[in-house]
Amino acid sequence: MHIHILGICGTFMGGIAAIAREAGHRVTGCDANVYPPMSTQLAAQGIVLIEGYSAIQAKLAPDVFVVGNVVTRGNPLMEEILNRGLPYLSGPQWLRENVLAGRWVLAVAGTHGKTTTGAMLAWILEYAGLQPGFLIGGVPENFGISARAGAEPFFVIEADEYDTAFFDKRSKFVHYQPRTAILNNLEFDHADIFPDLAAIEQQFHHLVRAIPSEGLVVANGADAAIARVLARGCWTPVEPFGVDSGWRAGPQGPDGKFDVLWQRAQQARVRWDLIGAHNQLNALAAIAAARHAGVPPAVAAAALDTFRNVKRRMEVRGKVNEIAVYDDFAHHPTAIAATLAGLRAKVDGARIVAVLEPRSTTMKRGVMKGQLAASLAGADRVFCYSAGLEWDAAAVLAPLGEKAAAYADFDELLRAVATAARPGDHVLVMSNGGFNGIHEKLLAALAAR
Repeated sequence: MHIHILGICGTFMGGIAAIAREAGHRVTGCDANVYPPMSTQLAAQGIVLIEGYSAIQAKLAPDVFVVGNVVTRGNPLMEEILNRGLPYLSGPQWLRENVLAGRWVLAVAGTHGKTTTGAMLAWILEYAGLQPGFLIGGVPENFGISARAGAEPFFVIEADEYDTAFFDKRSKFVHYQPRTAILNNLEFDHADIFPDLAAIEQQFHHLVRAIPSEGLVVANGADAAIARVLARGCWTPVEPFGVDSGWRAGPQGPDGKFDVLWQRAQQARVRWDLIGAHNQLNALAAIAAARHAGVPPAVAAAALDTFRNVKRRMEVRGKVNEIAVYDDFAHHPTAIAATLAGLRAKVDGARIVAVLEPRSTTMKRGVMKGQLAASLAGADRVFCYSAGLEWDAAAVLAPLGEKAAAYADFDELLRAVATAARPGDHVLVMSNGGFNGIHEKLLAALAAR
């Protein structure tokens, strides 16, 4: 089969491309932004990439066009496809029909922690010798790739609640029909798609309705929104985590060890270098889901002892003059606070310099601005890149006093951070985008001081 993917350079669509190529399909694709590293990764797999969405690409005459959710009406190629009545479907639908059908799908859903938890779960199954397929919105360092077909039956997928395509406004995860589902947490996000939290809960309800009665829902037992979702109807056994009645983590010692308990009885002990209570919750969810797939908790814990996390999750990008620079994907106030708390537990009294780019649509619109100052309170200095925001970042961060500053000019921001940093500091850069290549530029500026 020849498939031509519109929007191929996104993480999800790029993952589909890799899986399709691995399965023996001929894969071509196009995007408005064809550049490394995704372009080089796909080209290395023999996938032909085309810059832009020219209507002439219809002459490639693939068996089907697979359409990413970045594509809108008015796109020249999409208009040609529609006008000529050519076959097309969404990425999630293609994945369901051609990869997931007949497999044991383990889906990881939630506002925060999907990528990390999905990577943990895939690694646990791999460690247990099950060779799972996976599609994750990041690059797990244990694998070095974000997607693969794997061996049957298990397939781990990051189950995003974002919409499927311009012609299918359901959440992507509705297509996956998992047997095992993790519901990590649920907060309002994606303000460009959903009007409020209730609209997101509705989509999660659709997901839960499709899980078989012999499946399993692993749910955050302390999350009120998830409780509301389950109360609307659940026909599947539920194992809660984060509460005494279900899966729970014991205190984490300075050596990184913590006990894993199920209904107050110890099941295993994890020994790792990851920091933060949020990662403990991610681990509990992954261990519970893996047990449903037949992996004993002790084996799962042993796998997590060797878990190497995901790129852009508290990733150390470099150290110059005793100043460490980290890269993290946090961009929602809850994730920002959790990331800072985890780093604080690691560095104790050392200074943390937080550098934030509020880049998501939700943050740009200021939907969460009222929570932002409190989420950054754990940092000793705060620098915010305010270009493109629909709100006054300096005013929002005013409760933090003189330790916070906002800059609309990137070069000014870079100079301010480089000037403020001093030996022993931990500079935590948080963004869900490239942030103008700030990490390497900052390391260079620090080295040049």
